Amino acid sequence: MATIVYIDGLNFYYGAVRGTAYKWLDYQALCARLLPRDQITKIRYFTARVTGLPHDASAATRQDTYLRALETLALVEIHYGQIVTRTRRLPLANPTPGSPRTVEVLVTEEKRTDVNLASYLLLDAFTGACDTAVVVSNDSDLAEAIDIATNVAGIKVGVVNPHPARYRSRHMSGTFFKQLRCGILRHCQLPSELHDDAGRAIRKPTTW
Repeated sequence: MATIVYIDGLNFYYGAVRGTAYKWLDYQALCARLLPRDQITKIRYFTARVTGLPHDASAATRQDTYLRALETLALVEIHYGQIVTRTRRLPLANPTPGSPRTVEVLVTEEKRTDVNLASYLLLDAFTGACDTAVVVSNDSDLAEAIDIATNVAGIKVGVVNPHPARYRSRHMSGTFFKQLRCGILRHCQLPSELHDDAGRAIRKPTTW
C-alpha cells in the first residue's frame, strides 16, 4: 500500500518547532516514526522562501541551508509557494483621541502553498499514485481537498496535527487522525553536517 505524505512546511514550523531546539528536522525519519506500517513512497514538502526580515536578517540564509539539507533525503520533494510582503493601512484597536485612527503596517502573507498541497493531493489521488495520503497540517483550507480525495477518489487520507492539541481544527477530519507529540521531534533530527550530491558540506545553523 503506497503512502504519500504532504507536509505544510510553514504551518508545521509555527505549530511544532518555532522557538524549539528541533528545527533541524529530518522529515523522512519523522514520517517513518509516525507511520511505521506504511510504505512511504514520497514526502511532498510545501513551503515558501522567506526574505530577510527587519528583526532577523539571516532568516533566509538559515532556511536555504535547511532546504539544501532536506534535498539530500531520498523521499523528499520540495514544492515552492511565495512569500508576499505589502504595506496596508489598518485601524488601531485603541486610538488616542486626536491622533490618527489608522496606521501603516507591513503584512507578510504566504501564497499558493495550500493550493499547491491540495492540487498535488488530488492529482495523486485521482491518478492512483497512492492508496493512502497523509496531510501534515492544521490548515482548515485543506478540508475540502481532503474530503474529495476521501469520498470521490476513494483513497484513505490521514491528518496529522502539528499544532498543540487544544488548537486542533475540527474541520480536518480524514479517514484517520494523529496528534504530533513534541517528544518525537528530538529523535528525528538531521546530522549536524551533511553533504550534497556535489560533496559540499551542509552544516546546521549555529543558532539552531
